[in-house]
Amino acid sequence: MLALLFPGQGAQSDGFLHSLPQHQAVRATLDEASQVLGIDVLTLDTPDSLGSTVAVQIGLTVAGVAITRALAEEQLTPGISAGLSVGAYAAAVCCGAIRFEDALKMVRKRAELMETAYPSGYGLAVVSGLTEHQLETLADQHAEANSQRVYIGNVNAPRQIVMAGANAALDAFMERALAAGARKATRLAVSVPSHCELLAHATDELLVYAQDVPFHVPQSTYIGNRGGRPLYTAQAIRDDLATNMRYTVRWFDALTVMQEMGARVLIEAPPGQVLTDITRDNFPDTIALAASTFSFDRLVATARRRLGAA
Repeated sequence: MLALLFPGQGAQSDGFLHSLPQHQAVRATLDEASQVLGIDVLTLDTPDSLGSTVAVQIGLTVAGVAITRALAEEQLTPGISAGLSVGAYAAAVCCGAIRFEDALKMVRKRAELMETAYPSGYGLAVVSGLTEHQLETLADQHAEANSQRVYIGNVNAPRQIVMAGANAALDAFMERALAAGARKATRLAVSVPSHCELLAHATDELLVYAQDVPFHVPQSTYIGNRGGRPLYTAQAIRDDLATNMRYTVRWFDALTVMQEMGARVLIEAPPGQVLTDITRDNFPDTIALAASTFSFDRLVATARRRLGAA
């Protein structure tokens, strides 16, 4: 079975929308997004634009849907879709739970709420080499010693955890984690404290907004962020999208469920490669392909061959 993975904020790179395949489905998706939003979406991947949470989150959603549609035209339709953080919106479009137009507008609202709540001074850091329990303990110790709370944002793998908080708190916490045996601690290109209680108020506002957004029963399997489990109803997917910026993303749980459900070939949408690396590191029998590292024709041929072998 084929699964599509959609990366979150931090995967963006200069020119990533311009690097999408030269495919008619991609061009049509870019045109549709530009019309819906009233802007030229190809302006969203410049170095200046990438400093904007709004531009980045919209751009990632457009890229995810564009590659999904291009693959579908080549008869590569996934049985499972899952996205990390804002990537969940492209996943919801992919499985038919929300229309692309509505997803774009909801992503824009989400990003505006996040950016308004924390216009500067906050972000994310990834810590490798320590477990979730170890980092929870260190976060409690850090809060007691410094009155600065950091939060577990994403559990990407058993020993690859993303922390959220204020810049000064994160910088100090990274030093604490390294002293406690972390292999690596690095800041991410994200300027908001995603997936923690700091975004509780923004989440409440997005929940109100989402009640007027039409959602539908998914036509294929959607894996949620908060629980890392399949969600089968329109309301469950609405709640997952509207609240995922407040709660820890259980990405490793989602990957595990995909394996249990029979996903053997996973394609990560542009411009991401981190989700591919996590899959390869933890599930070596699964074929993981980062679309941004292939020409489109080679991606299609490789996926078909691997699916045939699986």
